[in-house]
Amino acid sequence: MAVDLKMPVLIVDDYKTMLRIVRGLLAQIGFSDVDEALDGTEALKMLRTRHYGFIISDWNMAPMSGYDLLKNVRSDWELKTLPFIMVTAEAKTENVVAARKAGVSNYIIKPFSADVLKAKLKTVLGDF
Repeated sequence: MAVDLKMPVLIVDDYKTMLRIVRGLLAQIGFSDVDEALDGTEALKMLRTRHYGFIISDWNMAPMSGYDLLKNVRSDWELKTLPFIMVTAEAKTENVVAARKAGVSNYIIKPFSADVLKAKLKTVLGDF
């Protein structure tokens, strides 16, 4: 079954330029229904009001980091199976291990291209 490119997507980053870049990459792949949050706290509020197909979240944000958002999503009965892709500029092994243990679906190191994003999404969502 093909992935529904019309599904709503939530991107979370405290850097507005990065939100614009990720939105543009998603558009290149074919996703057009994209909502934005500036941190994990805002993202959690949005996740309670709309059903999203997946989340792409930065790691480093305040007051709630992407890692804390991931832990909140995985501990929420209604959200725990939501595909969650973590984005970070840091390729620290301990961060990757911590994210995996917390239940991240996939992990992307900045900077990345539309092709890299599409490949990561395919491993999480299947073919599209």
